Amino acid sequence: MTFDAIDKKLLEQLQIDNKQTNKELSCKLNLYITAVYERIKKLENNGVIDKYVALINKEKIDKAFVAFCHVKLMQHSHEFVTRFEKEVIKIDEVVECYHVSGDYDYLIKVHVKDMEAFRDFMVNKLTTISHIGSTHSMFVINEVKHTTAISI
Repeated sequence: MTFDAIDKKLLEQLQIDNKQTNKELSCKLNLYITAVYERIKKLENNGVIDKYVALINKEKIDKAFVAFCHVKLMQHSHEFVTRFEKEVIKIDEVVECYHVSGDYDYLIKVHVKDMEAFRDFMVNKLTTISHIGSTHSMFVINEVKHTTAISI
């Protein structure tokens, strides 16, 4: 799908704050309210806008300890990969999981309360998944940049 300049500006505005009204967006984009509505519907129907979410302040919900875990499977068989992926999806502390290239097979982002909660996550959840050969964890010292907006 190709985007004109207005589509790009609209998507940028929605990524900044998707609770803006169509009237507010129409003023910013110099469009009629109906045109804004129709463009948003088109973007939704074409799957460009996937869903709307609320971003939660992790400090306010005691999930400010962020870790990244590399996971290496014992083998790269279809069975090991699919089993691992089905199990890791079920773990609430895992907020992102990527199958990656390089020395490890997966990169997982974890949000927990503190180091003790992370240890519990590792011992009682992640490492109970069969076929894990090794893991390597890193802890966030300071969040330098965090955005959910994708440049268009």
